[in-house]
Amino acid sequence: MSRLAETLDLLGRMVAMPTVSADSNMVMAALVAQRLEDAGARVEWIANADGTKANIWASIGPEEPGGVLLSGHMDVVPATAEDWASDPFAMEEREGRFHGRGTCDMKGFIAAVLAMAPDLAATGRSFHFAFTYDEEVGCLGARQLVGLLRERPVLPKLAIIGEPTEMRVIEGNKGCCEYTTRFTGLAGHGSDPARGVNAVEYAGRYLSRLLELREALKARAPEGGRFEPPWTSVNIGRLTGGVAHNVIPAHAELEWEMRPVTAADLDFVKAEMQTCAAALLREMQAIHPGATIETETIGEVIGLEPMEHNAARDLVARLTGANRADVVAFNTEAGLFQQLGMDAVLCGPGSIEQAHKPDEYVSHAQLEACLDMLAGLAAR
Repeated sequence: MSRLAETLDLLGRMVAMPTVSADSNMVMAALVAQRLEDAGARVEWIANADGTKANIWASIGPEEPGGVLLSGHMDVVPATAEDWASDPFAMEEREGRFHGRGTCDMKGFIAAVLAMAPDLAATGRSFHFAFTYDEEVGCLGARQLVGLLRERPVLPKLAIIGEPTEMRVIEGNKGCCEYTTRFTGLAGHGSDPARGVNAVEYAGRYLSRLLELREALKARAPEGGRFEPPWTSVNIGRLTGGVAHNVIPAHAELEWEMRPVTAADLDFVKAEMQTCAAALLREMQAIHPGATIETETIGEVIGLEPMEHNAARDLVARLTGANRADVVAFNTEAGLFQQLGMDAVLCGPGSIEQAHKPDEYVSHAQLEACLDMLAGLAAR
């Protein structure tokens, strides 16, 4: 069986495993683990707290620092059958395109890597594999994995994350940090606002500070920034609270996010909002000692910062023949690996324009290009 035919066989099998983030990924994890073991890899299962999901970490070749990491996530976003021209969890070929949920984001890349694993093993060099759970809901699996890898003496030097980039070389992506801030005040009659602690009002003042920071972040944009927009963005997703026109609301909840360009911007916003929350809370507790402001971190993943020297970028550019590297606004797991000291790059089959949409697909040509890159990696 050719490597392309093997890739398509694996891809069809994985698409039939509906690894939506809300559900278990253990069936696909078992397939991935078995294929890597068959290629001679040392495989580890790294399960979540309740044992319903797992990362697969595997290594081939000498147990020594260095080598190349190939990484992708196993989970997919939901798919509603009535929005699709075919069953989203049964891969179908139409005019050289392979349709199915996850074909480009990012089971196509995983299938290609598994098909090429024996060729990589035959080189005798160090290759590592990280296939994760719950990337689509905050990179939960990768964050767990990176926490464990941080304690290990042997780590890869280069990381290639196969997000759908149309096989373009991507050297940077923004982070994604999501928060829910909850305000607890003191209910009362609307006729005497001073006798209560209006949680919605304090949430509004907190929101106003976020909007001030959104403007301040524009001035912090790196010179020559290539993201769109080039600065760290802040978005207000939802503000809820209150029960009636004439009741002082005791509870409010604010959902917000930021897309940091740099780790320094993330630290800046968090520090400013902690200062803001502390000042507001002092006012609230002066009236009602039981008042609270609590921020829950839903997901906090730093981006991939473009670096002047990036051996992973340079390697993939040589393998693909690219003469430039770009940046993207969507978030990935690449920044987590960069934080471990690896040079990281994004390059994978399919287009982000197809990801998360009905009739998602990856093309025959894109899979072939990915296999060529991996074959070049084995032969380099």
